[in-house]
Amino acid sequence: MFRLGLIVNPVAGMGGRVGLKGTDGPDCLTKARELGAVPLAPSRAALALRVLLPVKDELCLFTCPGIMGETAVAEAGLPFRVIGLRVGPQTGPEDTKEAARRMAESGVDLLLFAGGDGTARDIAEAVGENVLCLGIPAGVKIHSPVYAATPLHAGEAVLSLVRGRSPSRRLAEVMDIDEEAFRKGEVRSRLFGYLPVPADRRHLQGLKSGSPTSEAALQKAIAADLLEKLKPGVLALIGPGTTTRELKRALGFEGTLLGVDAVKNEKLVAEDCGESELLELIAREPEGNVRIVVTPIGGQGFLFGRGNQQFSPEVLKRVGKENILVAAVPGKLAALSGEPLRVDTGDPRLDRVLSGYTKVVTGYHEAVMAKVTA
Repeated sequence: MFRLGLIVNPVAGMGGRVGLKGTDGPDCLTKARELGAVPLAPSRAALALRVLLPVKDELCLFTCPGIMGETAVAEAGLPFRVIGLRVGPQTGPEDTKEAARRMAESGVDLLLFAGGDGTARDIAEAVGENVLCLGIPAGVKIHSPVYAATPLHAGEAVLSLVRGRSPSRRLAEVMDIDEEAFRKGEVRSRLFGYLPVPADRRHLQGLKSGSPTSEAALQKAIAADLLEKLKPGVLALIGPGTTTRELKRALGFEGTLLGVDAVKNEKLVAEDCGESELLELIAREPEGNVRIVVTPIGGQGFLFGRGNQQFSPEVLKRVGKENILVAAVPGKLAALSGEPLRVDTGDPRLDRVLSGYTKVVTGYHEAVMAKVTA
């Protein structure tokens, strides 16, 4: 029997769709709830677990009570055992650490956890490099390569382990950033440790990388091209990133480096929007009059689902695949070493719709076709 442990950080990712860029700290979590945020991590964990239904008789699955795991496993339809852990109505880092320690003591073959970079930090602090781990991406900011590319990829990676197809392991970085600085538009990322993960690069994401200063001129050229594509009267929803920031500057405002800003007729309509605000703006426009402008995350290639959860499935469906503009400097695409761009919206059906090939603006009147996959 393959002994699998599951921990779900139920508050991971709650700040994404409401534009808070994370939920580290009780004040931010309270604000996220006030803005109408709901837990997403349990459903993302269930997506991963459903992949394991064909091998359910080969699994001995340990999980935490309630929303820290039991809810997701029951939703997926897998048999499980609940570890002896008391969980209150609000969970925190200490709950995650205690759960990880108990699962390590029970001798799990793999510790599967759903959360973000903060969750990975807690797991690393609790078990160090002693337990094979794998993350189900559920947070807002996921810089650490200890996570699978999507929940379905996480499930497939575990399936390979259960069937004995991925025996080797490697150490992957646990990264996190200062959320307070992040909300002010500053990215301060640092290494907190390592976790052993399956040596399965097909299913795991890479380490996020930034754009070097030398690419500034290319970003300006891309901005000039995008300006021509944004016709008068069109509402543009411009996503996070240094490449898209150059477009905002070309339009005459600084905007938010790490948020979504709305522009119409070269004027800032709304800044640092959450999902609900974006839906309100879209509702005011005629059908087909809205564009989304995004740049993939460096080193990982994600278009949606990492750091821009304001572009929720509902927002993306309202705007439509044909109205999404993608831009990236050539070096960012080259750094993916032939890997496709990725989407992880939380809606597998929408992910399939967004998959295929998309045009990526790489300079002034220059573009390439890039593969997109879930």
